[in-house]
This record gives sequence, C-alpha cells and structure tokens, in this order.
Amino acid sequence: MPASHIAPARRERAPKDIAWRDLTELSGRQVLVELTLPLPWFCLSLILYASPLWPLGFVASFVFFLCALRLNHEAIHGNLGVPRGGDHAVMHVLSGLMLGSNHADAFCHLQHHRDPMGPGDHEGHCAHMGAWQVLRYGPRFPVDLNLNAWRHGGAKWQRRIVWDWLMVACVVVLFLGLGGVFVMHLLAMAIGQCLTAFFAVWITHQGTVDSGLAGRSQRGILARLAYLMFYHREHHLFPKVPVSRLPKLAARLDGQVPGYAASRQPVVPWFDRTGSGPLLNDAGSGRSTKESRACAGTSLRLARGPGSGPGLRQPKQARNRCPCRLRPGL
Repeated sequence: MPASHIAPARRERAPKDIAWRDLTELSGRQVLVELTLPLPWFCLSLILYASPLWPLGFVASFVFFLCALRLNHEAIHGNLGVPRGGDHAVMHVLSGLMLGSNHADAFCHLQHHRDPMGPGDHEGHCAHMGAWQVLRYGPRFPVDLNLNAWRHGGAKWQRRIVWDWLMVACVVVLFLGLGGVFVMHLLAMAIGQCLTAFFAVWITHQGTVDSGLAGRSQRGILARLAYLMFYHREHHLFPKVPVSRLPKLAARLDGQVPGYAASRQPVVPWFDRTGSGPLLNDAGSGRSTKESRACAGTSLRLARGPGSGPGLRQPKQARNRCPCRLRPGL
C-alpha cells in the first residue's frame, strides 16, 4: 500500500426505506442486451482498423473496453440474471478479449466494496493520488491487482486467475496469427489496461475520501455516453441493482433522501446536468437550492449512522435489505 494512503472518513451507507428490489429483475431481452453490449463496438473497431479511417478504430476500441468493463462488473456482482457459473464464464471470455485477469479484478473489487478507501482496498487506493500520479501508476495497477488476488484469494481464486491468463494467451496467439486488424485490437486493449486505474477507479472516487461519500455520480449526457457507469455513488450504496437501472435508483434517492442530491459530487462538473431555481436533481422535493444544500450534511449523517466504521458493513436490518454477495468465495 502506498505511503500516501490515509484513513478515509466514515463511509456513506445505503439509506433505509428506499425501494430497490424491484429494480433487480431483468427480462430475457435485457439479459441478452447486457451480454452482447460490447460486441457491436468490437466489430466496428475491426471494420475501422481495416479502412482509411483506422485511427477511429481506437475510439471504437475504447467504447468496447468500457462496455466490457460494464459487462464484467455486472458479472462480478451477479447482476446479469444468469447462473453463477455463467458469470464466471463471462469473466473468463472477457479476460481474453481485454488482455487481463478479470477474476483478479473481481477479487479486488469485492474488497473495494467491503472496505472502500480503507487499508484493504487495493483497487481504490489510487483515489488518494493526483491525476498525473495515477496516470503514471496506471501500467502497474493491473499487476498489483493480480498479485493481491493471488496472494490473498486462496486456491479457488488462483485457479480462476490461471484460467483467465490461459484465455489471454489463447487470444494473443490467435490474434497475432490472424494479424492486421486483430493486432490493432491487442494494442488498444494493452493501452486500455494501462488507463483502467484512471478511468475506472480514480475518476469516480477522487475527492471523496475526506467527504465520506460512497463515490461520485454524474447526471445528464455524459452519464449516458459512459453507459451509466458514472452512477457510481448509487452503485456503491446498492450494488445488487444492475447498472441499467441505476438512473431510476438515483431518481428515487434524489427525491426521497433529504440532501442526497445537494451532496452529490459529479464526475465531470462541466458536463453535469444542472438547473436553476429548485435544485433539478432534488426531484420532487420542492426545496430550493439553498434549502437542499443545507440538508447535505444531514443526509450524510443519516446515511452513515452513529458509530459506524468504514466500508459497507451495515446493521443487521440494513444488510438484509441489500445483500451484496461480497464474500471472498464469490
């Protein structure tokens, strides 16, 4: 753990009395959409690499990597609506296509949820860094995740990580043999792995360590362009809600939890949805911006609860409301 790591403020907890279980069920069509989300961008990237517009192939590869991150993230939390073995199969396949062990990522991501920004959070510790520091650290980030998962995950996780890297080896050999556009894909994925610490962790958690917020959360066009992955605060509070349903969850939190909207920190403020008069994000509350912001501290105190330590460890009744499957055995 870097020397710059400091103890976080008490972390925000999932507010009680917010309906969320109705958001967890996916139809068969929605499951299919989630499972195939990265596929069009993979195909588009290969088409672009083979054309005179080949530089745009890297843009399509970036979106493929983003969609693959979302799909892998849903598999980690068991939010795809498939048997648990299907979740692991998805992570293995994506490991090959993304050139990294997604089960190593899964182990560290579950640690991140158990103790966000704490001493055991190997994924989130880069949120303590500055922007340039985390970009320099980026190439080492996947290595650290793999080492942590291998050392602390036990035999079950080690077997999964080995299978991941076998998939990576198979894809690399196959794509190098095919050559051309497939080599470009390998190059794009290698770059994506080096930028994961910045785009997947730092950008959604930087500046929240001292505030105690569970994460940053975006509204508006950028949130949609990021395939809803910037609803990160809501994800941390209710990790069993699929990413596709997080905007609905956010609307409920904005409208029903006093000060929740006012305390929100956007991922990129310049592209965040804002309004004048009554605070736009405090939907349905009827409070003015000044009144909503005055409630922000109250919201965090209510969400954290008295005498609570870091992480998502909740009172028994709260745990029963939001089972997160955050077990080392997965």
